Amino acid sequence: MLTLHDYLPSQNGWKARVLFGLLDIPYQTRLVSIFEGEGRTDAFLDLNPAGGIPVLELEDGRTIAESNAILTYVAEGTRFLPADRYLHAKVMQWLFFEQYHVEPVIGTLRFWTLTGRLELNAVMAEAKRLVGLRALAALERGLKNTPFLVGGEFSIADIAVYAYAHKAADCGFDLADYPALTAWFDRVLDAIGPGYPVHLYSEDPHSAI
Repeated sequence: MLTLHDYLPSQNGWKARVLFGLLDIPYQTRLVSIFEGEGRTDAFLDLNPAGGIPVLELEDGRTIAESNAILTYVAEGTRFLPADRYLHAKVMQWLFFEQYHVEPVIGTLRFWTLTGRLELNAVMAEAKRLVGLRALAALERGLKNTPFLVGGEFSIADIAVYAYAHKAADCGFDLADYPALTAWFDRVLDAIGPGYPVHLYSEDPHSAI
């Protein structure tokens, strides 16, 4: 069986959980104690040299790290990753966008905000906020004339970008000026359905250390 090395409050892990659920793929979860340093142990670094989660461990022991690489691997040959060469590349475009403009910006600001670290990172936070505003504006433009990010069909691009973007209000972004984006949030939620909760950092007693 596939094993997902995961940390529940991570929206990167959430992406993989959603896709496994939508495809009805059985897997087992192994929770990683991020704030206790497990990601820096030799055993975990053998799975992912960068030490981050999620990591997908295949039945034969091989591993795939980085959430969007996991999405691409799992979605290959399914309705969530187009076979058309151009549309496939457009999905990749949004996956790269998410990892450059959304997760390290909105994701980091949200983490700092929810774990009481915002003041400690005030200088970097201001710069990230400006980048976050540009990312939200780009998404607004990209979604004005299409129901989903690629080809009008729900794909792993939507799962990846939605993961952190839809929680932007948690770190102070006002979404009222992004009607196309917020309407897309509703469509993605409908496409995903219930059963995929967002876990708070407060659920981990070590997160505020």
